[in-house]
Amino acid sequence: MIKLKIKSGDIVKVIAGDHKGAEGKVLRVYREKNKAVVEGVNMVSKHTKPSAKNPQGGIVKKEAPMHISNLSLIDPKSKEATKVGFKVEGDKKVRFSKKSNQVL
Repeated sequence: MIKLKIKSGDIVKVIAGDHKGAEGKVLRVYREKNKAVVEGVNMVSKHTKPSAKNPQGGIVKKEAPMHISNLSLIDPKSKEATKVGFKVEGDKKVRFSKKSNQVL
């Protein structure tokens, strides 16, 4: 399993695929599959049967996971896509933006 540089809560930009250029917040990361769910990106239609929770049933739009390699972190300073690095500060390992050298 690879070390993931994207965590839930990060703002990311899609750099490849059908949704290229879209930005959103990471809602959930699936480490074992190397996928992430991004808010408002990669929406799919799911047909649901009527139930107690949803008595109407019908078609529901929801986000589907997309591969981590198609996402790039947004630099908080310059608001552009950036690469992520790791460095040790004191006794903690922290992520930093390679574009602005700012700790994330």
